[in-house]
Amino acid sequence: MKKISFITIVLGILLLVSCKNEEQQAQQQGAMPLPVVEVPVRTVTGFTSYPVSIEGTVNSAVRAKVPGYITDVLVDAGEKVSKGQVLFKLETEALSQDAGAARANVSAAQVEVDKLKPLVEKGIISNVQLETAKARLEQAKANYNSVAASIGYAQIKSPVDGYVSSINYREGALVSPGDPNPLTRVSDIEEVYAFFSMNEREYLNFVQNTPGSNLVEKIENFPPVSLELVNGQIYDHEGKMETVTGQIDPSTGTVTFRAIFPNPNEILTSGNSGKILIPRTYENVPVVPESASYEQQGRVYVYRVQGDSMAVSTIIEVRDRVEGVIVVGAGVAEGDWIVAQGVGKLRNNTPITPQPIPFDSIAGSLKPIFK
Repeated sequence: MKKISFITIVLGILLLVSCKNEEQQAQQQGAMPLPVVEVPVRTVTGFTSYPVSIEGTVNSAVRAKVPGYITDVLVDAGEKVSKGQVLFKLETEALSQDAGAARANVSAAQVEVDKLKPLVEKGIISNVQLETAKARLEQAKANYNSVAASIGYAQIKSPVDGYVSSINYREGALVSPGDPNPLTRVSDIEEVYAFFSMNEREYLNFVQNTPGSNLVEKIENFPPVSLELVNGQIYDHEGKMETVTGQIDPSTGTVTFRAIFPNPNEILTSGNSGKILIPRTYENVPVVPESASYEQQGRVYVYRVQGDSMAVSTIIEVRDRVEGVIVVGAGVAEGDWIVAQGVGKLRNNTPITPQPIPFDSIAGSLKPIFK
């Protein structure tokens, strides 16, 4: 009886081992071949973009100082001009007539003063009459100088060195100091300003994540910024963050920043637009390809290879997404192996046949740290 029981046990064990071997063989025969990559640690730089408006560092409006009709437009849009160069001329016929009358009044007042001086010296009249005549002379001179200045203002000159923008008024137009639009603008574009805005949350992140004990130091420590032009090209020269208002506009909820860019080739002009690219850098962090991830109920997963051939669903913390890769905060670490592609075919604890491939063949080359 004992011999039968012992033999039965041995046969049972052999049968169980045989079944497991058959099951493992069946699993191996059904395991999917999938590419896997080893999780690396990299330094990754991404960029946050904001729309910008470009202006010359000097962008001066040219306006008429006196009313009058334009008789001559001496420049054209896009022309380079010098400070003091005449840009427009106004009709001065009426002013010239006023100047002649004012000059005659000065002469008459001077004659009156010259006539009274010897009479005062001889005691024939009082000094009060002479002083009154002198006051009239000064008043006549002031009036003449005012008319002469108006004639000078009829020649409208450039206030700065720079380039002329569009011409808003042509010959025959009546202009005055109160016109809503200037005659033109003259811009100095050796350097240009790029103006952009951040919302309150982005501004606070900027202030808190940039080194420095105050706002001035933080701006000084901010890394160089890039400019993407409207044609999608990156401008050749890097810019520098220069100022920030530090106050939130109550109507828009934003804070205004200003960066400055060199413009040696004068490619940029006032009125240009584009996007400013502000770097955000993560040093020595684990990264995984976007193709290795999937989302479920608001969480992001990858399949980590457990043992030699088991794909295990693993939650990861996403710090950022940069050019085809995910910057990982937690969930996988350097040296882990994960399924790189085909994750939509898998379920948790699915056997696979791993096929190792280089990380960069999936994620592409990462940009170096931007300093």
